[in-house]
Amino acid sequence: MIYQTPDDWTKAAHKRVVLFGMSGLGKTHVSNLLRESGSWFHYSVDYRIGTRYMGELIADNAKAHAMQVPFLRDLLMSDSIYIGSNITFDNLAPLSTYLGKPGSAEKGGLPFDLYCARQRQHEAAEIAALHDTDRFAARAVQLYGYPNFVCDSGGSICEVVDPDDPDDPVLSALSDLALLVWIKGDEAHKSELVRRFDRAPKPMYYQADFLLGAWHDYLAETGAVEGDVDPDAFVRWTYSRALDHRQPRYAAMARHGVTVTADEVTNIRSEGDFTTLIARALERR
Repeated sequence: MIYQTPDDWTKAAHKRVVLFGMSGLGKTHVSNLLRESGSWFHYSVDYRIGTRYMGELIADNAKAHAMQVPFLRDLLMSDSIYIGSNITFDNLAPLSTYLGKPGSAEKGGLPFDLYCARQRQHEAAEIAALHDTDRFAARAVQLYGYPNFVCDSGGSICEVVDPDDPDDPVLSALSDLALLVWIKGDEAHKSELVRRFDRAPKPMYYQADFLLGAWHDYLAETGAVEGDVDPDAFVRWTYSRALDHRQPRYAAMARHGVTVTADEVTNIRSEGDFTTLIARALERR
C-alpha cells in the first residue's frame, strides 16, 4: 500500500484513492463531495467507459433505432440532425440502456447472444478504463494542478480483476498508484439495494461464468424459453445473487487496501471527514 500508516496518509502531499464496492453505497457521493472541495480530481470509471470506450457503440445503437423511423432516417441520411449520448457522472443511463437486458423483444429484451456480446464489450472497456487511471492521476496534477485524486470505480470492478492473483495486472497497477478503499455494506444495506432494484430494475455488467450460470438456472427454474423471458423479471431474480457473488470478491480486493463501512461513509460531510475516516481505517487495518 502506498500509505502504510495514518501518519503517511494525513501528511501526504498527494492523496490518491480508488473507491470500490456495491453501487449505491456512496462511491459517487463521496467523489462528488471531494471534487467540490476544490483539491480533488474525480475520475469516474463508468463515465470513461461510456464516453471513450463505448460512446460510439451507444450512439450507433441510438442511430439504428432512429433509422427505423422514416422521418428521422431522412434527416440522418442528409446530416440534418445529430444523435449522441448525453452521459454525465450522475446520469449513466445511455451506458446501461445500451447494455440492455436479455429476453423477450416485445418487452424490450435482447437476444441472449447479442446481450452477451455487449457484456464482453463492457468488460474490455472497463479494463481499459481502469488502466487509464494512472494517466488521469498524472494528468490531474500536471495539467490541472489538483494535488489529490479519487477514482470512482464501477460496482463491477471485482468482476474484471482476479483479487486472489497478486500479479493481476489491473489490481497491481491500481495498488501501486492509490489506496484501495472498500465501502462495505451489511445485510441491511443489501436488503435496501434489492428493494430499490426491484422498484427500478436496470441493466448491469455480470462476470461471464456467473451470467451464464444464472441464465441457465433461471430458464430451468421458470420453464421459460429465451424468447419468452421477461427481461425485468430475470434481472430482478439475478440481482441479489450477483451481490452475493461479488461480496467475497470485494473482500479479497480489500486485502490490498482498507475497509470502511457504508454507515461511516454516510456521515462524511467534508474533505476533512474523509481524511479522518481513511486514517482510522489505516489504524485499525
